[in-house]
Amino acid sequence: MTQVDLVPLLVVGAVLVGVFGLLIGSFLNVVVYRVPNGLSVVNPPSACPGCGADIKPYDNVPVLSWLVLGGRCRACREPISVRYPLVELAGGVAFIGVAGWWTSVTGLTETVSGIVASGLGLVAFLYLAAVSLALGLIDLDLHRLPDRIVLPAYVVLTVLLGASALLDGRPEALGRAVIGAAVLAVFYLILATVKPGAMGLGDVKLAGVLGLALAWLGWPQLIVGAFGAFLTGGLFAVSLLVTGRARRGSGIPFGPWMLLGAWIGAVAGEPVATVYLSSLGLA
Repeated sequence: MTQVDLVPLLVVGAVLVGVFGLLIGSFLNVVVYRVPNGLSVVNPPSACPGCGADIKPYDNVPVLSWLVLGGRCRACREPISVRYPLVELAGGVAFIGVAGWWTSVTGLTETVSGIVASGLGLVAFLYLAAVSLALGLIDLDLHRLPDRIVLPAYVVLTVLLGASALLDGRPEALGRAVIGAAVLAVFYLILATVKPGAMGLGDVKLAGVLGLALAWLGWPQLIVGAFGAFLTGGLFAVSLLVTGRARRGSGIPFGPWMLLGAWIGAVAGEPVATVYLSSLGLA
């Protein structure tokens, strides 16, 4: 198969992944509202927060339904927040971005085990992307990182990434992931202990999840991802202080910056580490 022949397949694949991401984004809107309130994400069906009318399937098409309805409930015409289609759109964009990044990292393989291993890795990081969106929004809203989302991520990522590593003949990646999870979680636990209030236990638990995924990719990804959280979070805090939108001691959720830093580490950790070491004459 020539390179030209692959183009239509890649386009179709991107569209399918994007549509799946839109659907996941729609589900994340439910997760972000219900999980912090201890509600089921399955029942009852989605309803208008204004009048309580059930949302029909044809009014629940990601992004499109909101546009067709003019951002209002069909039954009572109450406004529906623009946040809903934006989260759906973010899901689609994130999934396409993750799939594109993963394809560039792993390349194409012809062996069955290699294809399955790559597929499992992709599913793991798509799952992490969905979790990142949900946790980032909840932490921004409520300064919380719910255990109902964080703790299952340990199991899901360990199973998916562990199976991928073993099928790909890289058992050391699984061992590295376990060590990375422990190291980053302990590091955050020390920070939370030394300076109470600066970090919460939710941050500590999330650190383990991110350490697992980043270390599975490699040590440079883990180091850059961990540092990236403090760099991006610090810059944001300084900008708030300079613009007068926050004061010293103001509570700023750190979860979103941990997640952003982790994705910076995952995508750019290796080249960033190479450039840094080269500047020191060590690479």
